[in-house]
Amino acid sequence: MNNDFEDIRPYTDAEIPAAMERIAESQVLPLLASYVCPELPLDDVKKLLLSFKTVNDFQYGLMHRVNEQIIRQSISEFTFGGGEDLKKDVPYLFVSNHRDIMLDASLLQNVLADMGLRTSQITFGANLMMNPLVIDIGKSNKMFRVERPGGSIKDFYKSSMHLSEYIRHVISDQNESVWIAQRNGRTKDGNDLTDQGIIKMFCMSLAEDKIAALDNLHIAPVSVSYEWESCDILKAIELYESQNVKYIKKPGEDLNSILTGILQPKGRVHFQFCPVLRREELLQFNDSTNNDYHKQVAQLIDERIQSAYRLWPNNFIAHDMLYGQQRFVDRYTKEEKAAFEQHLTKLDHYDSDLGVLKDILLGIYANPVKNKLKYLTPDLSPLIPHL
Repeated sequence: MNNDFEDIRPYTDAEIPAAMERIAESQVLPLLASYVCPELPLDDVKKLLLSFKTVNDFQYGLMHRVNEQIIRQSISEFTFGGGEDLKKDVPYLFVSNHRDIMLDASLLQNVLADMGLRTSQITFGANLMMNPLVIDIGKSNKMFRVERPGGSIKDFYKSSMHLSEYIRHVISDQNESVWIAQRNGRTKDGNDLTDQGIIKMFCMSLAEDKIAALDNLHIAPVSVSYEWESCDILKAIELYESQNVKYIKKPGEDLNSILTGILQPKGRVHFQFCPVLRREELLQFNDSTNNDYHKQVAQLIDERIQSAYRLWPNNFIAHDMLYGQQRFVDRYTKEEKAAFEQHLTKLDHYDSDLGVLKDILLGIYANPVKNKLKYLTPDLSPLIPHL
């Protein structure tokens, strides 16, 4: 084990039995067990936990079951595609759009397992490490700590370098994949954009060769699409309230978003693996300055994720409503539009400029359509099922 990463790494197999004992004794376990294993008595859930001796035991014995329960209770259809070229013996850096605090990474693990691939390590924001139970569950589930921006520039540089070195260590030395969001924080407005600072961070641990720095990580963009956007009402309110003043999270807000994301009906959900960034693609930016290189690679990832995003009737409905058009009227039914309009009425009881608030919510669903149109010619778009 590399001791350089003791402060951020997930648990090893040797640490699992003690973590399972702590989880089994948690006061919150009865509530968690009633959701995850409703068919089992509490004592049996405790015995199940105590039987886990490795990270794989915990992931496949419990977390896979957790995800299956979430899919069963809140997702009407769960699909994935595009992973045919992923190789079992190659570790990848999965760079994903980020719509839900927990589910984007968590559900991906089920997809990887169902494809016969190894699960990945997962970035885990320090702000989400709210209590010892969350830490035990997270670190037993291959999650590693990531500091959010803040403090001095020097401290931020040190934490970014530390993270870059750890990601490279996991992929190059441990031969394991890693999941990371394309930006800090979730996409709130429906525009899935890669922060070029993330690309800069990837390169920091091999600054002398910017091409190899990214090529060696085997970057695989992933596009996650929810029919009913996770926490859409909460996101719209946050965007509304942050129009004139800096938005400050309320106590317990992250936990509320996690629970809302898990419990809220999500309709259909699709994960699409995009083509892995190839060395030949990166070499076309070889003569760019470092800053331009980071920007161009971020745009390349954006193109992959935005063009692979699966659009649902709600997206087309929102686009037509926002722009006062019937451009995509053939992409949805009257019943689907009525259901979406009914969803919009959830905003009616908020003390706000209702027109502005509704436009924000419409934008969350409409922007993926606008973004995808950039990569399609007008004469081809009607022929493509999901645009």
